Amino acid sequence: MGDTSRLCSVWLGSETGILKGVSLARKQAFNFCNTSHLSRDQEVRALCWADPAESELLVGSVDGTVKTFSTEKGAFTESRACGEPADGCFAGLAPLGGSGLVTCAERGKLRVWREDSSEPVAELDVGKHVSRMRQSPVHQHRVATGGKENGLKLWDLQSPRSPVFSAKNLRDDWLDLRRPQWVRDVAFIPDSDKLVTCTGYHQVHVFDPASPQRRPVLEFEYGEYPLTALALPASGDSVVVGNTQGHVALLDLRKGVVRGCLKGLAGGVRALQCHASRPVVASCGLDRFLRLHSLEDRVLLHKVYLKSRLNCLLLSTRDLQEGGGAAGEVKEEEEEEEDDEVWESMERVEEKTKRKTTMEELQKKRKKKD
Repeated sequence: MGDTSRLCSVWLGSETGILKGVSLARKQAFNFCNTSHLSRDQEVRALCWADPAESELLVGSVDGTVKTFSTEKGAFTESRACGEPADGCFAGLAPLGGSGLVTCAERGKLRVWREDSSEPVAELDVGKHVSRMRQSPVHQHRVATGGKENGLKLWDLQSPRSPVFSAKNLRDDWLDLRRPQWVRDVAFIPDSDKLVTCTGYHQVHVFDPASPQRRPVLEFEYGEYPLTALALPASGDSVVVGNTQGHVALLDLRKGVVRGCLKGLAGGVRALQCHASRPVVASCGLDRFLRLHSLEDRVLLHKVYLKSRLNCLLLSTRDLQEGGGAAGEVKEEEEEEEDDEVWESMERVEEKTKRKTTMEELQKKRKKKD
């Protein structure tokens, strides 16, 4: 079973606008909100750390505001406008340098902000219908974007006039018809220049910007439903993907085959994240549960019900500070026990049939006596 001793807490953003923190060590959940009136405009769509020490959390809302949350104080400390609702929801959020910030909205506006400025210091158009923007964990000034009919692009924010790499669409199918493209999530493969994407057409693609070939160097499919999220384990030779039906699988990036499936999810997957050093993956989505699975034996380690539909998550090695959050006991549930209770409560069809047969025989006997 995977070791979660260094994993103390998980932060999650919900559709209701509440920032949720789960302390796995203390088995407690906390709700944090900086207003008494909740609305859909405050729905949390993106989370990222403001610093490597994980002392501050950046929370991106649907209304275009980015709030700073102090994990040490357990409270929101700052809020700034980083876009308009007309720009669409945040497709990505990332820190830049000591005090900078990179935001990307669904309608294609990628902006670079400085702490001392209310206006973006740089703005570029990365194409419409953006589904995801990801920052390189090694080079902060490099980000990848992609979306519906908006192929993978790699940008250098130090010279943002044109993309460093722009992926080419797949070759036409056997009927010579154009194949649609829809990048739903992207990640940078560790210790490599390569990137991996998952698509709304249940495809997984690996791109190599160093290669003269702009099409995928590896492509394969998983399942029959749109893929919505992916995460890379520390090893870098595999990828975890999730789809709209709640199916999560570990795929081999060298051979393009399924290594195993993670069971238990009952709704569409919105976010996945692998631990930086442990073989553990966290998932959340429409079924309102936070789940942690071991990638070694695929056992469910934690399952926590959080009452709201969840959009995004972040793993942390720091324990939660209560601050002004409303606390509640975490009720962890075991999937197998739930299934057993459901099956035991169901009446057997055989027994029902026998009862009907017995009643019919009794009625016939009574008629004969009469």
